[in-house]
Amino acid sequence: MSLREALSGTALEAAPRLLGRRVTTRIGGVETAVVLTEVEAYEGAEDPASHAYRGETPRVRSMFGPAGTLYVYRSYGIHWCMNVTVGPAGVGRAVLLRGGRIAAGEEAIRRRRGREDHLTDGPGKLCQALGVTGELDGSDVFDGPVVVSERVEATGHVERTPRIGISKAVDRPWRFLLRD
Repeated sequence: MSLREALSGTALEAAPRLLGRRVTTRIGGVETAVVLTEVEAYEGAEDPASHAYRGETPRVRSMFGPAGTLYVYRSYGIHWCMNVTVGPAGVGRAVLLRGGRIAAGEEAIRRRRGREDHLTDGPGKLCQALGVTGELDGSDVFDGPVVVSERVEATGHVERTPRIGISKAVDRPWRFLLRD
């Protein structure tokens, strides 16, 4: 399935389709990549945990962009987090990229993270490892500085659990993990 096809429909449909895809960044002349192993779906106006729940504002404008737009925001004023929009423009649906397995640029990732372990197992850690900041908000994942691959590179079974790190709609099983 092509990336454009994977990003069509709802966030709930698109989220598991992103698992196993490579996310590559070219930041400051350095290439890094992960294979996605953890994502969460956010369904816009139908989802009280979504940043788009109350409609479009300047802060979440890119979340209302066409499928494949990168929505980057600060979590707790500290960590950058990135989402990929899905479905048609104007609906505010997105998939949070929560974690991945390092596929390229491990040394650069270690330098960016300033540590040797737990490098890409959380949305803030993932952004720091890949060099993603708010400057990339609104770019697209087809040919921007953050590219999501057209093909799936990993196999395994998909596990579905409730989302984590939120305070609303916590019981919805909209977190997807790729297990070997």
